[in-house]
Amino acid sequence: MPGLSRVRSDTLPQMAHLTVRAAAARLGVGYSTLKRWIRTGRVRTALTDGGHHRIAENEIDRLLAPHQPAAAPPAADADEWLAGLSARNRLPGFVDEVRIDGLLAQVRLRVGDRALTAVITADAARALKLRRGDAALAIIKSTEVMVAKPATATRHTGSKRRRSRQVE
Repeated sequence: MPGLSRVRSDTLPQMAHLTVRAAAARLGVGYSTLKRWIRTGRVRTALTDGGHHRIAENEIDRLLAPHQPAAAPPAADADEWLAGLSARNRLPGFVDEVRIDGLLAQVRLRVGDRALTAVITADAARALKLRRGDAALAIIKSTEVMVAKPATATRHTGSKRRRSRQVE
């Protein structure tokens, strides 16, 4: 089988070896999944005199390495983080009102002489500790188009409508 290391247990250097079941538990996969990996050569094992697979600690570490969380990025000033943000529409203002109801929060910002309302998660509003009068920055990244209609709109008829004929 390709990539399968078959080493007799009496020739193994003195390092910790796990059974397939114990290794599967450490890796967080099922026993049958790990056995399949062994058969396909994805996992290097050693064989005991009785023909049982044993997996070395360093092999477990090799398999776990791609799944380790990346180190947290170094702490930076908030302005540095915003400088790399792709949204360019940034409107400075202050919090006029915060309403939290269930999972959502409605935040009204005063930007110049205009009001801007944002709906964010309640968790985000709490994490930001938004309070009336706080300085805030509205960052707008448009991914949708909204349609508005003036209250005194005139009706545009355009060209004559053609009646569609039903086809039988």
